[in-house]
Amino acid sequence: MSAGDWLSVAMFISFIVLIFTGFPVAWVLGGLAVVFTAIGIIAEIDFGWPVTMSWEYSALVVDRIWDVMNNWVLVALPMFILMGIMLEKSGLAGRLLENLATLLERVPGGLAISVTTIGVLLAASTGIIGASVVLLGLLALPSMLRQGYQAEFATGTVAAVGTLGILIPPSIMLVLMADRLAISVGDLFLGALLPGLLLSALYIAFIVMNASLRPGVAPAVSHAQPITLDLLGALAKSVLPPILLIFAVLGSIFFGLATPTEAAGVGAFGAVVLTWMTGRLSREVVSEALTETTRTTAYIFAIFLGATAFSLVLRGLGGDELIERGLLGLPFEPSGIIIAILLVTFLLGFVLDWIEITLIVLPLVAPVVTGLGFDLIWFTVMFAVCLQTAFLTPPVGFAIFYLKGVAPSGVQVATIYRGVMPFIGLQLLALVLLFFFRDLALWLPSVAS
Repeated sequence: MSAGDWLSVAMFISFIVLIFTGFPVAWVLGGLAVVFTAIGIIAEIDFGWPVTMSWEYSALVVDRIWDVMNNWVLVALPMFILMGIMLEKSGLAGRLLENLATLLERVPGGLAISVTTIGVLLAASTGIIGASVVLLGLLALPSMLRQGYQAEFATGTVAAVGTLGILIPPSIMLVLMADRLAISVGDLFLGALLPGLLLSALYIAFIVMNASLRPGVAPAVSHAQPITLDLLGALAKSVLPPILLIFAVLGSIFFGLATPTEAAGVGAFGAVVLTWMTGRLSREVVSEALTETTRTTAYIFAIFLGATAFSLVLRGLGGDELIERGLLGLPFEPSGIIIAILLVTFLLGFVLDWIEITLIVLPLVAPVVTGLGFDLIWFTVMFAVCLQTAFLTPPVGFAIFYLKGVAPSGVQVATIYRGVMPFIGLQLLALVLLFFFRDLALWLPSVAS
């Protein structure tokens, strides 16, 4: 290994170690970029080490960061975030859950099926994991426990369903991935749509099978309300507005009527209108939504800038070449190399957030994937499915801690951990199906092109 290789390894290990100090991730990434730039320049100038680093390269880092902030595609991020927050505050999700749960209360596991259905709609209208998990935890978890649901089954369902927003478009993670890989956001949205719906179907199938074979896990209501036209009408009124908004946003992208950035603006405006129609729009609500949007956007962009500097310096040290040599040197066929990348990604999800993995690891392995002849849309969708497990796997498992923060007092973290295990298995099953049936990710983009 060359001097640059050793410095690349030291840089990545330093990042993993410093993550556990609790210091903000963005500053860790940016700080390491500055420190190892200095080390690389000193090693090259003073010691004559063959390191690909110079003052000109550090100027390139600054230029690239400016390009990130000047990127028109990334304007969609705050708009999609605002759309999700406004829909959360509109109260539509709570009304829809109540009506759908009443309709399905005769069915074993009916409330869990309702939660999954609402989760799909939330995923397609918010794309924010924290908001979805917290909202479902507040709305559904107490009702599920009161109805006699097993605590593990109830918490696992809520946590897993809340993570669908990372995969089902318009996902902010997919926007970041498309930007980092210079691929079409619309094509990536299309590629992720069927896998996202497949995973939702696997969740529902698991719920129905579990509730049928083990009635005590998810019992039906003994005295169900009759299904009336009023109930069906109320259900239609609560489900149509978010569906129309989703169609306006995704349909305009898929049919080529608007760019993702323009569609995000339409979605944000539509969410504000829906909040106004429900009578919940006020100065306080708007202020809270804008504040939350600003904080979330600032958090993502701070990590984005730090990760950009980190990745460029890592490449300047030869880290990308080291990774490429390591992957291509594995004693596997091309498909085996893809499996190895996904396995490492799955393991990194235990200690890293999806943002760091997306911004650092994905751009480093993408050239290897394309060099092996694989379609980048297909691989990126698989990468996204693999990253979804990062929200449920300990010790990071952000969805678990989001849910614990709003769960009733008797629910312990260990209970949620046990509850999410079957759903992690379902996510890995979806990944296997996607690996063997590539058209799940490639058919819709091919039809649209």
